[in-house]
Amino acid sequence: MSQKNKKQFGVWMDTHNAIIIGKEDFESDSFKIINHVKNNGASGNSNENASNNQEIALTQKFFKEIAINMPNIDQIHVTGTGQIQEQFIKFLAETAQYKNVDSSESTSTKMSDAETISYFEKYFK
Repeated sequence: MSQKNKKQFGVWMDTHNAIIIGKEDFESDSFKIINHVKNNGASGNSNENASNNQEIALTQKFFKEIAINMPNIDQIHVTGTGQIQEQFIKFLAETAQYKNVDSSESTSTKMSDAETISYFEKYFK
């Protein structure tokens, strides 16, 4: 499969926000924003164990909400702040539908939507 016909996606994410970028159609080199996904995080809880469990559950839900926007992908690049990208790639690798996806990750600062699209267009060239 040629590089041009691959279903390529990019995700900029931090612990609370994700921007999903994909090709407008799989024959073009032009990328667009597919969706913004938000993770509000755990609400205050006096029990530390319950709070940790809630945070894990919300993170898994966040990952699933991102993944549902990217059916049948061939290649993904995940970037953003912190270590959440590594956790998301591990989540994809453990999910049957995504375990054979060519994935990579990097670290970057917060970008505007236009900068994010430009970043992934340059990355996938």
